[in-house]
Amino acid sequence: MSAASRRYTTDLNATGEPFLWGLGGALALGVLLVVGFLVMIFWNGAATFWPKPIHVVTLNDGGVVAGEPTRDNVFQPGAELLEKLTEGDREAIEANSGFAHRVLYRTGNYDIYNEDFRWVSDFAVEKVETPSDMYLFERQEWGVFVGRIAGVTIDGKQYDIGGYGYGALQEQQTAARERFNEIRHIEREEIGAINHYIEEARLDLKRVALDHEEGSAEYRQAERDTAQRIAELEKEYEELAARADAIKEEDRRYRITLEEIGGREKELPLSQIVRFYPANDLSGLDKAGIYLSRWGEFLTAEPREANTEGGVLPAIFGTVAMTLIMVIFVAPLGVITALYLREYAKQGRLVSMVRISVNNLAGVPSIVYGVFGLGFFAYTLGGGIDALFFPERLPSPTFGTGGILWASLTLALLTVPVVIVASEEALSAVPRSMREGSLACGASTWQTLRFVVLPRAMPGIMTGLILAMARGAGEVAPLMLVGVVKLAPELPIDGFFPFVHLERSFMHLGFHIFDVGFQSRNSEAGKPMVYVTTMLLLALIVLMNASAIYIRNRLKKKYAGGTF
Repeated sequence: MSAASRRYTTDLNATGEPFLWGLGGALALGVLLVVGFLVMIFWNGAATFWPKPIHVVTLNDGGVVAGEPTRDNVFQPGAELLEKLTEGDREAIEANSGFAHRVLYRTGNYDIYNEDFRWVSDFAVEKVETPSDMYLFERQEWGVFVGRIAGVTIDGKQYDIGGYGYGALQEQQTAARERFNEIRHIEREEIGAINHYIEEARLDLKRVALDHEEGSAEYRQAERDTAQRIAELEKEYEELAARADAIKEEDRRYRITLEEIGGREKELPLSQIVRFYPANDLSGLDKAGIYLSRWGEFLTAEPREANTEGGVLPAIFGTVAMTLIMVIFVAPLGVITALYLREYAKQGRLVSMVRISVNNLAGVPSIVYGVFGLGFFAYTLGGGIDALFFPERLPSPTFGTGGILWASLTLALLTVPVVIVASEEALSAVPRSMREGSLACGASTWQTLRFVVLPRAMPGIMTGLILAMARGAGEVAPLMLVGVVKLAPELPIDGFFPFVHLERSFMHLGFHIFDVGFQSRNSEAGKPMVYVTTMLLLALIVLMNASAIYIRNRLKKKYAGGTF
């Protein structure tokens, strides 16, 4: 019998071919799901900031709708709606198996319409136009405005947009935004600093009252010093407030009047326009410029409009800072525990129970860690720190509430089983002969661990840290209890001593996705931000993991050829 006929007649089950096909199919399915997920996130996220045209839709009933087409689908009209349609429309719907097509337009103008989006069915449309005088305005408040420019007031003089010019108006809007940013800087940074110093002066006086009695000589002297200090600060406050008022008065001379498609007008300061453009009269270069400008704002600015617009810089900072602080805690804790269990502990029933407990910890729901972190770290440990070091601030808690430090410690506890197991595996992979050789040369156990075992186990330990970082950066549930907030008024770092404030609450990209997608007043308006924030969170996790993988590979190369 030839070799070909033997292959043909061999039972496939005996050769394992079906099992091999099953493994290959499972791998292909897994890869397909992962790639499909990434493509969906990237496609929707990358296209979010690209400017879209504005359609002016004239309806059969005489109404007019203006907005950006965002998506479309088919739906099945109800009997009540079908009765209102013409015979021709009903026949067209019946010919399409009872379904009709519709488009969702982003109409904006929430302060006028009380809605941001509107569905328009094809059978209700008389015509669709894209006039060149339709503008999209991104406002500091109330979201986008879709409409025309009815007029502008520049330095107190009124013009129409045709006479003043789009380019000149862009320059005035840029100058107005600089005035807006200067006012915000004065009010938030300079006046905020004065308020901080006034509060610190009051706390210092309260501290003196706790250390001495209120009627003591020390207290009376501190009270006089505090009053003088506060008077000086209040004088600076008034000067800054007057400076801000002068800029505001100048800003009121630059205004713009907007007109929505229905004819209603709205006047607002030019400085309240974040960005505007004629949506139907843009070249490819103009669109690319707006696209990059939106990305720049997204990565470097603070959020606005309930997180559905603006940037996510505080959330980026919070996510990265929390993950790095978590690694600082989890790395020594996990590695030292693994070293003791593997190298020093006497193997027996007790050590086995510890290992089983560590493995079981990995399966505890993450929200349980959040409850523990809130109860132990924030209320118990933080409350004790407040009583010892910040009594003058009580009853307002300093460390006795959620903050980035407690969130990082909670996630360190959540991820430490991963680091322990991976570190133990890495330590056990170091050949026993290397330990014995080191000990035979007279080295102590600690010297053997430090100079022989640990360097060679470090790539495996780094693998555990990478897995811990990936899980910690993506966790949200425990953070909702121990520090993450929708909008953080201050970052955990600033220019005031001690410059790093680990007790402060913070923003997180994972919670930002949850908040925008499921807690905002209009989930449809927040959907694009969900995709783009998800894409950013994945990119950050990949970037942090890639950095750790690079370090691990450097360690592998360093010790791969090393011999005892």
